Amino acid sequence: MIDKKYLLDSKQIANFVADGYLRFDQLVPQELNEAVHAEMDDHRIGRGTAGAPLSEVWSESSPIGTVFRLPEIQGIIHSLVGPEPLYDHHAVHIVNAGNEKGQIWHADAIIDTRLHFDIQFFYFAHDTPREMGGTMILPGSHYRRICETDIARYQNFLEQMPVVCKAGTILVVHHGIWHCAQPNLTDRTRYMFKLRLNPTVRQMCLWNIDDIDDPSIPGILSKNHKWYGNDVRLEIVNRIKFWRFLVGDDKFDVGYWMGRLENLPENVLRAA
Repeated sequence: MIDKKYLLDSKQIANFVADGYLRFDQLVPQELNEAVHAEMDDHRIGRGTAGAPLSEVWSESSPIGTVFRLPEIQGIIHSLVGPEPLYDHHAVHIVNAGNEKGQIWHADAIIDTRLHFDIQFFYFAHDTPREMGGTMILPGSHYRRICETDIARYQNFLEQMPVVCKAGTILVVHHGIWHCAQPNLTDRTRYMFKLRLNPTVRQMCLWNIDDIDDPSIPGILSKNHKWYGNDVRLEIVNRIKFWRFLVGDDKFDVGYWMGRLENLPENVLRAA
């Protein structure tokens, strides 16, 4: 059983709904970061079987397994996909020293249009300054379900965010987030460990809901990522639908956004 103090709160979940990610800086202890870094450097991280319980993938002695057994990370996992999630896949993303080329913008989930969602962890086991690149993500892009290479022609977006961070930083993202690797202009290899997890329970109120009625939540769900332009209204509707799914309340609204869309009068006006 997860201690309640490790669960996310409702405001954090609302930010996940609006932004498509949550960031936790220097969450993993440095000694463990160094062990995982060495594990990646030596290609020693074992691969699990897709659809197997995450708890069965890595042994107690595995540094990467220890990372994902940390109570803080278990709390994040439980809050978003519940207990005993399934291992989907992982990848050790490597950008070699002196690589001046960036990756194209893409999303991983080209066939996945569910309201139910998977999560992906982006884990940086070593310091990642801007000149080393970091993974670039586009906040708020997770509702724009695209074929992987549809956005390859784009170069930059307003409010795009390179993950410049200290060792031990973790991002947890919605499976539909747009992202791309950046050039590595240093003389050191850059690593990023990515893990995708699937839920095994209905994703409803899995976090600490003590602040479920916090008055700041509608404002969080209404934030405007500037790259949307006028389409921010469409995104607010998408967020309302997602929040309804997460809290199990099909009447929740922000302002009158869903109210006007659900106004479908059936009364036939009788002739006088």
